[in-house]
Amino acid sequence: MIKEQIQQLAKNIFSDVVANRRHLHSHPELSFQEVETSAYVAAKLDALGIPYQRMADNGLVGLIQGNKPGNKVVALRGDMDALPITEANDVPYKSQNVGVMHACGHDVHTSSLLGTATILNSLKDEFGGTVKLIFQPAEEKLPGGASLMIKEGVLENPKPQAVIGQHVMPLIDAGKVGFRSGKYMASTDELYVTVKGKGGHGAQPQQNIDPVIITAHILTALQQVVSRFADPKSPSVLSFGKVIANGATNVIPNEVYLEGTFRTMDEAWRKEAHIKMKKMAEGIAESMGGSCDFNIMHGYPFLINEPVLTAAARTSAEEYLGKENVVDLDIWMAAEDFAYYSQVADSCFYRLGTRNEARGITSSVHTPTFDVEESALELSTGLMAYIAVKQLED
Repeated sequence: MIKEQIQQLAKNIFSDVVANRRHLHSHPELSFQEVETSAYVAAKLDALGIPYQRMADNGLVGLIQGNKPGNKVVALRGDMDALPITEANDVPYKSQNVGVMHACGHDVHTSSLLGTATILNSLKDEFGGTVKLIFQPAEEKLPGGASLMIKEGVLENPKPQAVIGQHVMPLIDAGKVGFRSGKYMASTDELYVTVKGKGGHGAQPQQNIDPVIITAHILTALQQVVSRFADPKSPSVLSFGKVIANGATNVIPNEVYLEGTFRTMDEAWRKEAHIKMKKMAEGIAESMGGSCDFNIMHGYPFLINEPVLTAAARTSAEEYLGKENVVDLDIWMAAEDFAYYSQVADSCFYRLGTRNEARGITSSVHTPTFDVEESALELSTGLMAYIAVKQLED
């Protein structure tokens, strides 16, 4: 049985996968700077005899061709970049690059995909069709490595009928995985706003145009974009996390600077909301004597898991792990550039449990204390291999 073969191979290579993960964790690189990471992955592919090409500078795309008859193509994606975070964990594999850390599990994704490649490469006589291995740079930074790789043809020659990705999830216990069909993760746009007025002495407000007061009105009014214009059945989030009014107790500044994020799961509403936010902010500022520069950096689209593919992948996970180890996911208003694949190809993005409360491995992603229960790496490599083989069979 192919399942038992894959499970045994995953067990056999487990220590190598952990070693790869620890090496990558110790040597993290920021988005668009994954030079050594890419070289490390390339060396591993060379050792396996898997042909590959470079794409989007540091990206790699490998191909494994099954020896049985078959024309179907399945793409598997793992991202490689790290975050600008200083690691606080005291572990042997702690980041050696100060201020850079694999705090989102991309070291797990890359090492797991290498493990999956190892398994599938040794089972070429057991399946037909082609497995495309996408080692992707720059998931964490706009415009996103996925968008660049798609533009350079990662989903062509050969064209995959399915794109599959996995992501660590510290809310789920190691040994389990999570799936959700349909809309899963939000689009994300970055908002950069400057409200301009006329500064002066705080004791003489009649001589000034106070951008702080204007900003207060804008911030409050913009929440109506979500509470009164958005369809309540379609989730939206508008949050501002940075507000800089560089005055003093008695000094009104000339301008106030803001940064925020807008997220939703409807592309038509997303475009409409952009217009409403900009018009509202600029109108309020003008009506109060000031002005407003409202700039929107268009980010990732929303992520949608194609229902038929996701149902099949979930069934494969239940066969591989047992139904009790496959859980339902709720919608997640965070964003992922895997969404670009999901907008142009049938895709499935599932979650890999990495939590271990007994060992204190519970920290969220994007935090200095994030870590994973490494036993999950045996599951991550084998399950993705099994899902890929079952897809090629179908």
